[in-house]
Amino acid sequence: MHRPILNLMGMVIATGLLLMSPAPGSANSQTQAMLIAAAERGDLAATKAALASGAVLDGRDDRQRTALLAAVQGNHVAVARLLIEAGADVNAKDAINDSPYLFAGARGHLDILRLTLSHGADLKSTNRFGGTALIPAAERGHVETVDTLIKAGVNVDHVNKLGWTALLEAIILGNGGPRHTAIVKLLIDAGANVNLADKDGVSPLQHARKAGYADMIRLLESARAQ
Repeated sequence: MHRPILNLMGMVIATGLLLMSPAPGSANSQTQAMLIAAAERGDLAATKAALASGAVLDGRDDRQRTALLAAVQGNHVAVARLLIEAGADVNAKDAINDSPYLFAGARGHLDILRLTLSHGADLKSTNRFGGTALIPAAERGHVETVDTLIKAGVNVDHVNKLGWTALLEAIILGNGGPRHTAIVKLLIDAGANVNLADKDGVSPLQHARKAGYADMIRLLESARAQ
C-alpha cells in the first residue's frame, strides 16, 4: 500500500477517535460550573439539580474554589448545609489558601462556622498569612466567632507570618471599642500569653498603651502583662 494512502487512513482513524471522545470534560465541566454558580448565588434548588445531574461535590473552578467555598463566601447557609451534609470537604483550599472553615471564621459567618466545626474542620489549618481562623476573627471584632473557636480548641497563641497572635491583632488592628475589648478579655480568660510580643519585641500591653486603649490596658494589667 502506498504511503499517501497509509497517511490518509491514519488521519481518518485519528479523526474518528476524536469524534468518539467527548471534549475534555465538556458536559461535566458545564455541570460543574452550574453547581458552583448555583452555590455562589445561594440557589438551593439549582444546587440540588446540579448535584443530581452528576456534578462532582468537591470539583473546582478556575480559582480552585469548591461549590461549598462559593456558598460560604456569600454566607448562604442553606446551600452550605446541603453541601456539608452531602460530604463536602470543609477544609478544601482555593488558590489563595481560603477554605470553607477558614473563610467562615474570618468573616464571622457563625452558622456555617459551626457546621464546619461539626464536620471535621481542621483547627490547625492556616490561611495565606499563616494565621488560624481565630486571628482574622479577632482582628475583625467577631466576638461570638472568637468565643466559638476558643471553645472548639483552637490555639490561642498561634503566631502568623506577621509575628502576631490573635491578641496582638485585636489590639493592633482593632479600634479599641467594645467588641475588640471583649475579644481581648475572651483571649485572656482562655489563657492567651499576654506577654507574647511581636517580631519587634513590642508586647500587647505596649501596643495598647501606644494606642491609648484604656479598657484593654486595664484588662492586660490585671492579667499581669508587661
